[in-house]
Amino acid sequence: QVQFVESGGGLVQAGGSLRLSCAASGSIFSRAAMGWYRQAPGKQRELVAAVTSGGSTNYADSVKGRFTISRDNRKNSVLLQMNSLKPEDTAVYYCKAGIGLVDYWGQGTQVTVSS
Repeated sequence: QVQFVESGGGLVQAGGSLRLSCAASGSIFSRAAMGWYRQAPGKQRELVAAVTSGGSTNYADSVKGRFTISRDNRKNSVLLQMNSLKPEDTAVYYCKAGIGLVDYWGQGTQVTVSS
């Protein structure tokens, strides 16, 4: 069983920055592919950014150049640095760990960007 503690969400003006943190329990973290997803009201959940156990990253086109994902295996944590935020980034952001065919999800943290 994996449990997450997500933090860093909140309200920010357009153009501002936030940093999301996801700390995971358990010994599987270093083997897990980690990702941040988001879900806006009335929309499907979508991938924002992901990082493999080896450190390779990929991003949604809408956040490339603005968001950066990183992981610290010593602290069992994954961070999402979000810069130049836009109102359309408003959503609940979820942390996910994937190991093989099994996914573990965090409870989500709200990010609201005002115009």
